[in-house]
Amino acid sequence: MIENAAQRYLEVIEKAATAAGVRYQPVHITSDFPADSILKAAKKHKCDLIYMASHGRRGLKGMLLGSVTQKVLAQADISVLVHR
Repeated sequence: MIENAAQRYLEVIEKAATAAGVRYQPVHITSDFPADSILKAAKKHKCDLIYMASHGRRGLKGMLLGSVTQKVLAQADISVLVHR
């Protein structure tokens, strides 16, 4: 189920990247620690940018839930572009 959803998302991203002339290499990783996995994958593939979406949660709810995006922002050695 997760594999199928990931494949569908990656196909859409691949089409957009191809249309824009941007080099694209799909990577799909399942992990209990997504921030760590994102950072490891970026290092392994020698990325110069990490692009992430943010849910835009604010206030107490955002702090209590934690945020993969915040963890990546705090720990990344490369630029992180966050889209909300």
